[in-house]
Amino acid sequence: MYRILLDAEALLHPTGEVHARPLDQRVDEVIARGWDETGGGDDRSVGTSDGSATARHNPASDQPASDRPAFSADTFGVGAGSGPSGDSAAGAPSSTPDLSGLSDEERRARLDALHERVRTCQACPLAMGRTNAVPGEGVLDPLVMIVGEGPGYHEDQQGQPFVGKAGQYLDKWLEAIGLTRNHNTFIANIVKCRPPNNRDPKPEESDACAPYLREQIALVRPRLILTVGRISARILTGSTQGITRIHGTFYRHEGIPLVPTFHPSGVLRNPSYRRPVWEDLKKVRNWLIDNAGHVPPEGGADGPGE
Repeated sequence: MYRILLDAEALLHPTGEVHARPLDQRVDEVIARGWDETGGGDDRSVGTSDGSATARHNPASDQPASDRPAFSADTFGVGAGSGPSGDSAAGAPSSTPDLSGLSDEERRARLDALHERVRTCQACPLAMGRTNAVPGEGVLDPLVMIVGEGPGYHEDQQGQPFVGKAGQYLDKWLEAIGLTRNHNTFIANIVKCRPPNNRDPKPEESDACAPYLREQIALVRPRLILTVGRISARILTGSTQGITRIHGTFYRHEGIPLVPTFHPSGVLRNPSYRRPVWEDLKKVRNWLIDNAGHVPPEGGADGPGE
């Protein structure tokens, strides 16, 4: 891998310099030199090799909002006119495949084949530094599809989404409204490979993964999409407002109701977000009861817990 990294750097930035620095740092630098833009900050934590998690500082978060690069919402079929509680604006670009005529068996086969393509994908430089790609997992026709930003350390190691501390907390959120990841949800991310040091995905990286997520949504057919964290919210809603402004608001993505909320890692670091998240989750639960025949267990939780 180190030799591949050196070769890639030589192609992208042929100065002849060779430095023995940590692999993650060199992957990050190669990607930074190979692309023109950087992403903004997020609310995830940094996974370390010993399994611990520490809050990260993202230099881009120090930039004025006007100086930060816009995420490519149009790549996901979101037009500038899409907004709360309404469909995307007429004429907004959309390339979601028409998979409405497939049987359940055909959908599952297509989804499995899609995930195999993800595991061998080389569409962007993130592939150079991954241990495992993380396509996503869950059931067909879920009540809720959860979309996060990208894999962290534990996800990269195991090839499964949301399996670290934040994932365990997400499971408590789902349980609090009568959902489980193995029964009535599907979990995926904007990008399928871990960005070095858990930095934000760059626009070119999210664009490279966009066809995978579009096809997943078309094959899975969720009743509602729950985005966690500001990056997935911004990309799938097209909104330029922060997550503290738009969380709990109903949007539509390709005709599917979508509700943004905070990322579990952000809530673990900032307990003041627990109450807003619980209010968002109750809106999701109530919508599922009224529109999808959801029947949560009696005596349910009064919040997602710690």
